[in-house]
Amino acid sequence: MNKNTFTSVKLAKGEMNVYDFGGVKLHAYKTNDFIDDEVFIVEKNGKAVVIESPCFFENNKELAEYLGNVKVEGMLIAYHGAGATFLPDVPKYATQNAADFSKNGGGKALIDNFTASFGEIFDNSVHKITNIISEGKITIGGIDFIIKQTNDAFDVEIPEINAIYTHMLGHDCHSIVAGAGHADAMIAELRGYIQKGYDLILTSHYTPEDLKDAQTKIEYLENLKKIAAGVQNADEFKAAVGREYPQYSGQNYLDMTAGFFFA
Repeated sequence: MNKNTFTSVKLAKGEMNVYDFGGVKLHAYKTNDFIDDEVFIVEKNGKAVVIESPCFFENNKELAEYLGNVKVEGMLIAYHGAGATFLPDVPKYATQNAADFSKNGGGKALIDNFTASFGEIFDNSVHKITNIISEGKITIGGIDFIIKQTNDAFDVEIPEINAIYTHMLGHDCHSIVAGAGHADAMIAELRGYIQKGYDLILTSHYTPEDLKDAQTKIEYLENLKKIAAGVQNADEFKAAVGREYPQYSGQNYLDMTAGFFFA
């Protein structure tokens, strides 16, 4: 499946890109919210599973209305635990570390920051996890998923459409990289995607990407390490990276990366 082979449905605020795999459809919801969230819906035989949740009230309402003609069998809540007014009665699945991430860990800190930044338009209520899951295969609504636990939460493989969901990629935007060791771990993960030959890489803050994008990101991460080794401080690092990648978005992520490399 080519990442650009989809049917686009314009909504009042967001946009839905629908990938048709035959027996399975992937609905990629571009929220157009303040943090560029993406939410994914896997649909099969009139049943659907939602991966992640929108977290602004406008998007919650819009996506719930869009899903009115399918039976939502469950939601996989990994890195985005806010937005609990969205489909409150649908079973919520997460690993224990993902649940902890949203309620007490780094996810909670992000929710608190977003609440302070966006106020009443942001749904800071946290989804109550009804089903704690572990690594391995799980079937929801007749659709198989393979759960892979990560440090903060979990990634999701979707075998029937040869896709993987992870938190972030973004081939032409900066990422939060917590030092050289973290860069190496990200590179290893992306090389694993290439080796497995996924058709699509789904992430929380970007439209679906492919293996060429994964290779682009690997080269970016390798270059970040080289740049960091050749400069003296965070300001020099940011300036050098900016010269190399002048069109990249995500300056705030680059700021955080510089802080990690030059603590």
